[in-house]
Amino acid sequence: MSEAKIELFDNPEPGREYSIKISCPEFTSVCPRTGQPDFGTITIEYCPDKKCIELKSLKFYMQSYRNKGIFYEALTNQILDDLVAAAKPRWMKIISRFTPRGGITTEVTAEYKQ
Repeated sequence: MSEAKIELFDNPEPGREYSIKISCPEFTSVCPRTGQPDFGTITIEYCPDKKCIELKSLKFYMQSYRNKGIFYEALTNQILDDLVAAAKPRWMKIISRFTPRGGITTEVTAEYKQ
């Protein structure tokens, strides 16, 4: 897990099934092979159970990847694992969409169901 701590707050409607969708359009990490920066959008969609993710702490968590060398697939699954461990949602989906590099775009989706 990243050094940045994910903070949570009580779900105001724990008895209701609803979804929260968060977009992080300025995400950056580093290619572990080339050392070049990767730019993309991370979309988080989840159904909270008892807790919701606090956005300021999420921003700092996402920024912790700025200088980290990590492949897209590992990154997407690591974010899912970290957020599920912290928030314990009913379900969660992470979609990572990266800007083209060498004429190729990449999108990775990882899901969790309780």
